[in-house]
Amino acid sequence: MAGFLRGRDLLSIADLSDRELEQLLDLGLELKRQDRGGVRPRPLEGKIVGLLFQKPSLRTRASFDVAAKHLGGQAVYMGPQEVGMGEREAVDDVALVVSRYFDAVVARVFAHQVVVDLAEHASVPVVNALSADEHPCQAIADLMTIKEWLGALAGLRVTYVGDGNNVAASLGLACAKVGIHYVCATPEGYALPPSFAEAFARAATRSGATYTALRDPREAARGAQVLYTDVWTSMGQEAEREARLRAFAGYCIDEDLLALADPAAIVLHCLPAHYGEEITREVSRHERSAIWDQAENRLHSSKALLAAILA
Repeated sequence: MAGFLRGRDLLSIADLSDRELEQLLDLGLELKRQDRGGVRPRPLEGKIVGLLFQKPSLRTRASFDVAAKHLGGQAVYMGPQEVGMGEREAVDDVALVVSRYFDAVVARVFAHQVVVDLAEHASVPVVNALSADEHPCQAIADLMTIKEWLGALAGLRVTYVGDGNNVAASLGLACAKVGIHYVCATPEGYALPPSFAEAFARAATRSGATYTALRDPREAARGAQVLYTDVWTSMGQEAEREARLRAFAGYCIDEDLLALADPAAIVLHCLPAHYGEEITREVSRHERSAIWDQAENRLHSSKALLAAILA
């Protein structure tokens, strides 16, 4: 279990080479296989991971906490009340202090610049566990789940339906690196920024992946091997909720939309879900729903990432 990312930061999917991303997927699947067999290697023996969170989380906090412990290490959680990062204490001060305590820092923040500043001033690796711009840890778990269910990744069609947010951006960049054709259906005003197409093209230089931006979710769903969605109103956007509900009408993954996809298509959602909005409860429990494997794979992909950085 070589630390092929030893000492490295992960702020964006763009920080990984195509090969490194594939290695993380394979390592995550292998660690999951071992875990199911009752074997848990301990490459993080003596290591302590700091979890610095500006916003609450279920999967991100639990997955990294349990991942560190499964690998023989420990995790220390610090929420906004303890740290007040960028408010009670300057971000660079926090980075300098936590570097003296931890072997790596996993940060879940609002503004992407916060995690950039942390990485700039910390002397230990920093992992972006969600920022306004990207969610690279989620994208790694997503591809791991797709590979687990469908096998080879190159040539698949992955359709994202909903808000062109941080999850959509990281998922798309990850697809670009492994040769997946990425389709993103969003309402007007909620698309991924124009710069995303350029970033996708750079990431897809060797893979042959393509990116298509559409308005019509039905057109986007036709023939897709993966349908993916996320909440329409994320944390910090509560004031926009009513406007977003109107804008996203018709963008729900329901059984009618699923019927347009490939007969063997799977459904993904990074959770939490607002049933009846971006997805129906029935589809989330459908036999082609991989949502619960996807949630579990946040644990195994987190283990792979920590092992790659710290082992």
